Amino acid sequence: MSTLRELKGRIGSVASSEKITGAMKMISSAKMHKAEQALSRVVPFRNQLQTIMGNLLSTDAEYDSELTEVRDVKATALVVLGSDDGLCGAYNINIFKQLLARVNELREKDAALHITIYPIGKKMAKAVSKLKVSGGDICKLDVTTKSDLAAIRSVTESLKADFLAHKVDCVEIVSMHYMSAGKQVLRRQQLLPVSPEAFGNVNNSNRPYIFEPDVNKIYNTILPLYIISVMQEVFIQNSASEQAARVMAMQSANDNAVKLLDSLKLEFNKLRQQSITTELLDILGGQVEK
Repeated sequence: MSTLRELKGRIGSVASSEKITGAMKMISSAKMHKAEQALSRVVPFRNQLQTIMGNLLSTDAEYDSELTEVRDVKATALVVLGSDDGLCGAYNINIFKQLLARVNELREKDAALHITIYPIGKKMAKAVSKLKVSGGDICKLDVTTKSDLAAIRSVTESLKADFLAHKVDCVEIVSMHYMSAGKQVLRRQQLLPVSPEAFGNVNNSNRPYIFEPDVNKIYNTILPLYIISVMQEVFIQNSASEQAARVMAMQSANDNAVKLLDSLKLEFNKLRQQSITTELLDILGGQVEK
């Protein structure tokens, strides 16, 4: 049975933990709202690029780009985004499971397929480093989940260069998609080659366009911008999802700390009352003997 001194020490320790988890929840909440604001700026830009591309594709004009070239897939690159920091529950585990499922799926389709995995985030890199990929590689990208647009652009250009050089035939992204503060879903999307289906069905049969300069030049100018905007949105979605997961984890930890604190205080009060009662009985017993 714990002594009063031990219980008092545990109460102080749990109270400190409660304050820490509460502070971390507030910090993560602020970061999540900041990521939401960034999404509100990036998503409309990406949507506008999609609309322009859809308008181009809806015309009878000719266009061509190596970034949309569909070829036999002999080498695939999987870019998987996790987190750089911990204390976010099962966030990284769920993404890692999705990665494993995708690797197994690709292996079942083609055992000779070369798979290159690009983990982003310290926690994800640590998990992937223990993964044995037969007939594949694990490579590191010079970017973190907190990198700015310049770093994201550089990584995107590197992946695009590998695709154009036929080092990889397909680039996919495995990440978490932010729906709301209470809901994040796993998502796998193809970055390269760019599929026309990504631009949706735009019906412009009654809206004739005159393009200046030519359609092909506009197409090849906007398409790289679209690819970068998609990658930027993925990073922000991942950041918002990470912070949302951390808010939920810290809320759960804070609730558990409050429950444990109440339980310890109750036990402390009972033990103290028992000690007081014992002392009173000893005093009364001494008086009776006299």
